Amino acid sequence: MLRHLLQVSLVSAVFSAAVFAADPACVKKAPDVSTKLPLVFCDDFQSGSSENWLPGDPKAWKMTKLGDNFAFDQFQQSKVKNPVRSPFNRCLIKDVTVSDFVLDLKFQSTKKDYGHRDLCLFFGFQDPSHHYYVHFGKKTDDHANQIFIVDEKPRTKISTRTTEGTNWDDEWHHARIFREVKSGRIEIYYDDMKTPVMTATDKTFTWGQVGIGSFDDTGRFDNVYLFGNPVNKSK
Repeated sequence: MLRHLLQVSLVSAVFSAAVFAADPACVKKAPDVSTKLPLVFCDDFQSGSSENWLPGDPKAWKMTKLGDNFAFDQFQQSKVKNPVRSPFNRCLIKDVTVSDFVLDLKFQSTKKDYGHRDLCLFFGFQDPSHHYYVHFGKKTDDHANQIFIVDEKPRTKISTRTTEGTNWDDEWHHARIFREVKSGRIEIYYDDMKTPVMTATDKTFTWGQVGIGSFDDTGRFDNVYLFGNPVNKSK
């Protein structure tokens, strides 16, 4: 696909600084993710603002205060029409595109328990017909608890390893994605940051935006940190 063959180049440190202007308190809390990649984005939502995000349906998202803390809350279903079968609830980090990256965040499922209870993380997002996502599903099958590619057709499983399911409850959990485009390596972590719960190898999309959401459930997100190589897309 021509879209996927667009040349990308690493931006300069000056450009990187321009795209990343975060609250120093958020930067100070950055987790140790064992990477040499620079921190290019962080949001702990303590400002009470979602201005750094691009939701598919703004009416499905809100800032929710939980005690002294704010979280970004996908509290209802998004009213969107996807060109192919893929998650309906999606919110992307605005104005940041990366190649290699590590995404680290906290999330909480707010859906009543059932077999496909889920939250999703998106990456390599170029448009609604071209992206990857990981589905953290309660019970694994070919359409749940897998890594998927969306490439001009309904989502296709590309996982080479997964688990019996994501043990959702009503508590907050820790997630991380590691992506290396040269090797195609994709690793997904859930609570245990030493052993991936899902893996895949794919080189189809070498750049894209990163985001949060769910397939057709609800959930909250907090402490989002993105380490990565920002890229420019040559047209």
